[in-house]
Amino acid sequence: MATDDLQLRDASAVLAKAADENFPVAPFFLPRSWRDDLMAVYGVVRLIDDIGDGDLAPGAAHARHLGLDADADDPLTLLDAVAADLGKVFDGGDPGHPLVRALRPAAERGTLTAAPFLALIEANRQDQLVTRYETYDDLVAYCALSANPIGRLVLAITGTETPERVRRSDAVCTGLQIVEHIQDVAEDLRRGRIYLPVEDMKRFHVSESDLALPTAGASVRALVAFEVERARGLLNEGTPLVGSVHGRLKLLLAGFVAGGRAAAGAIVTAGYDVLPGPPKPTKPRLLREAGAVLRGEG
Repeated sequence: MATDDLQLRDASAVLAKAADENFPVAPFFLPRSWRDDLMAVYGVVRLIDDIGDGDLAPGAAHARHLGLDADADDPLTLLDAVAADLGKVFDGGDPGHPLVRALRPAAERGTLTAAPFLALIEANRQDQLVTRYETYDDLVAYCALSANPIGRLVLAITGTETPERVRRSDAVCTGLQIVEHIQDVAEDLRRGRIYLPVEDMKRFHVSESDLALPTAGASVRALVAFEVERARGLLNEGTPLVGSVHGRLKLLLAGFVAGGRAAAGAIVTAGYDVLPGPPKPTKPRLLREAGAVLRGEG
């Protein structure tokens, strides 16, 4: 298979994961230029996260695209290589990875900067070194690196950044991240990580062995319920962001908030038992939540 074909295959495998997200990545109703930029951003964000989680597809040549030996698989080395490739994009150079190269049009227009991507890389470096978060504030600080840059990138692409919108966006993104952590408790534990604050686990008398059971006991359910309400509070805090914009961007941001609310609702419907696997919202629930957000309902 030709090199260009291999690069397209590897990039497409990463981009295809957009369909599994809790929120719409680049829906059809957006202007083509926004969709192109959003998918380019998603590709790099997903690449960074897949490296951090050890989820790169077997047989993919991501290391080679990044100028490393084909068998390089150390996450920290790969993350450093992505950071270097991003530096080439924003300095007018020639990046090696096709997903990073797709950022070039937005970088050349001055729409995007490297800072949000570098924050995401730092979050994934942290994932290699930090596996527990003592306090809720510690977790929120992690989300400032791992989640908030996404919303800031969306505001940059759409040219709608203001200090207040960034503040609201950060609340939505942190809320979305916490919901995702709650959904993925069992999967994260298999990776050796726990994103439920240690202080909260102690408060609800939950041990790590409790999280490894096939189904959740009463204490775990109570802890999950507590964290879901925290996440909902953040989503509600950020919801006015939707009303501050107009047109198709309003629909996109409503989709982000609705995705978080619907995922939280799915956890509630599951009786707060996330241990058998991540509760997923149904499409009707997502549409109902989107309608409620657009109507300004809390």
